[in-house]
Amino acid sequence: MWLSKPIYEFLPFYYIGAGLFSLGASVYADYWYWPAICLVVGMVCLTAGMGVAFTRWTSRRKKR
Repeated sequence: MWLSKPIYEFLPFYYIGAGLFSLGASVYADYWYWPAICLVVGMVCLTAGMGVAFTRWTSRRKKR
């Protein structure tokens, strides 16, 4: 799947933002299992965003 460059460059920030939002929502959610679901989704998104950003950073650093 090909994405335009602006969208491709923005994806790690989107993942990190979605993770932070979900972690914040886990504090305020109090219905059924939503706090646990938000916590897991937040941690996964935050880890994925940081992983993608770090992988891109190391790859671009090696190309120099």
